[in-house]
Amino acid sequence: MMNSSLTTHERRQRIVDLLRQQSGIKATELAKLLEVSEGTIRNDLRTLQKKGQLKRVRGGAVLQEDYQIRNPEFAARARINAVAKQRIARWAADLVEDGDAILLDASTTVFHMVPWLQQRRNLTIVTNCIETGLALSQNSDHTVILIGGVLRADGLSVVGHLGERTLDELNIKTAFVSCSGFSVEAGLTEVDIQDTPVKRKMLQSAKEVVALIDSGKFGRVDLTPFAGVSQISHIFTDTDIAPEFVEQLRSTSIPLSICSENTMSPVTAPRDATNHYRIGFANLCDQMPFAIDVRRGLEQVARQANNVELIVSDNQLNGEVALKVADRLLTKDLDLIIEFQVDHDMGTIIMDKFRQAHIPVIAVDIPMVGATFFGADNYRAGYLAGRALGEWIKDRWHGQFDRLIMLKESRAGTLTHARMHGQLMGVQEIVGQMPERKIIRLDGGVTLENSEAQMLDLLESLPDLHRLAVISLNDDVALGALAAARSLGREEDLAVVGQGADRKGRQEIRRPGSRMVGSTAYWPERYGEMLLELTYKILGREVVPPAVHVDHIFINAQNVDDFYPDDQPD
Repeated sequence: MMNSSLTTHERRQRIVDLLRQQSGIKATELAKLLEVSEGTIRNDLRTLQKKGQLKRVRGGAVLQEDYQIRNPEFAARARINAVAKQRIARWAADLVEDGDAILLDASTTVFHMVPWLQQRRNLTIVTNCIETGLALSQNSDHTVILIGGVLRADGLSVVGHLGERTLDELNIKTAFVSCSGFSVEAGLTEVDIQDTPVKRKMLQSAKEVVALIDSGKFGRVDLTPFAGVSQISHIFTDTDIAPEFVEQLRSTSIPLSICSENTMSPVTAPRDATNHYRIGFANLCDQMPFAIDVRRGLEQVARQANNVELIVSDNQLNGEVALKVADRLLTKDLDLIIEFQVDHDMGTIIMDKFRQAHIPVIAVDIPMVGATFFGADNYRAGYLAGRALGEWIKDRWHGQFDRLIMLKESRAGTLTHARMHGQLMGVQEIVGQMPERKIIRLDGGVTLENSEAQMLDLLESLPDLHRLAVISLNDDVALGALAAARSLGREEDLAVVGQGADRKGRQEIRRPGSRMVGSTAYWPERYGEMLLELTYKILGREVVPPAVHVDHIFINAQNVDDFYPDDQPD
């Protein structure tokens, strides 16, 4: 028997490992081996299938084989500088949001974006690459449009004027392209003249053009150009780029991002700029809407400031990864570090490293002893949501409920306590003091997947209770609770409040009949501006308070369009 104390991530990894050892396995067998309910296993299998790691079959699952490149020539090209291409593609793909219309050329570097794009939802993907189209078509969430035209003799791509006419009728948000050579003088160039007409048209149909260029292509000028420097919105490359090319690009207006495994360093300012600062930002997780909005806001203000070089890393919601990221940032000659990570105990170790290096630190949303805190007023934010939930219970359930479910995250230390305690106090202020027997505390983690798994188990154990109030650490956790209830046909049994009011949370709040009462707004899209202002004060040796809090407002269906008019559905 397996240890039932495995985390959700560990359990799902174990499922994949078991499938690698045998051709298939039954859900009932997995439940016994892992000492969890069949409902939890079904949720695990759904999540792993969405991620493309397995295929569900009747009664169980089989391993999903990775997409195999059919064309041997394309496969051989994809293996050249594969590690560099994968790192470039991983960070470039982060620019893509759910629902985007994007264009991908027939390069192998762009092909390496496929695994990351499979994690997005409802993309419209236009491409002239046969392999890219086939790979992405495996995700039924996406719409893949293959540009028409003449199929090249090698079977790799489509070229010709028919494809160009197709592009005339499309409005693309972002085109992702590569090249065989690049220089500041010549721009993007190709060795094959057949490729350039379609590539030129691709760029004309897109609002932004992102170039994925591994370091070996810099300084090389090939037969035919297809884009000048002025047409490029952003360049991604790898850490082997020669310093002289970095300095050349500093003199242009093109954002350059240098990509390693877990770190992306945008080059945004000349080295000799007055008061030039190198700032490290270790983000919570680049798969969560809230954290993505924080990072994008910070990147935007850093570009606008023109005297800040921002080195971005991904802590991946993992304390061990955060520690490795911290060690890597310590090699970057930084003036200040902005740390956003969830593990309270690991934060103490990380903070000690930064303190020994005499680097000032700003801790985002999760306190670290010795760092300047920035972000949520956690008790106040929780209290607002708790009161709103209490009012909902009073109005809809006449003040009566069966259980209050608290979805917390044990790793986050004082963050969990303050935010969750505020919600509990807010609810009780409206519905009255509740006995301990009516409170259920679960470790819902910080992700939708973990919360959904925990709630599935709980709901299956409470089949006769139909008034379940839920408070949560963030919007992802709140959405996971709702997803679990929907999968069991019990959404009407829940009333849920979130924390953050991020993009997905607001989308749910707008949904007619949603059981998400609302969410406390933290304004992650505004964090960047406030973080940079605080950074300047610290580096300018101004006296700053130990904690700088954002203002909070509870967002619900009645006011969401007032505060977020720009993201209303068309």
